[in-house]
Amino acid sequence: MAKSIISNVRECVCCGREDMIHKHHIYGGSRRRTSEREGFWMYLCPAHHNMSDAGIHFDADFDRKAKAKCQEIYERTHSHEEFMLIIGRNYI
Repeated sequence: MAKSIISNVRECVCCGREDMIHKHHIYGGSRRRTSEREGFWMYLCPAHHNMSDAGIHFDADFDRKAKAKCQEIYERTHSHEEFMLIIGRNYI
């Protein structure tokens, strides 16, 4: 497991809550292993993950922004072409 490129502090990146933290893979589904390997994950509290309408699994805008932010951070040290090879879609 790679360290997160978003934050390795074990607290919700949205609200700072430190208990009951969930690990969210930013690019899920068939890209879940890639997310794990590349550090494309972040910590979220239950409400910001999947336990409310504000959660990333139910808020398409929140999900899109997280994907774009992750891509932006990755491309600071890698090329856009490298990102496209491993994820296959541009979010910026």
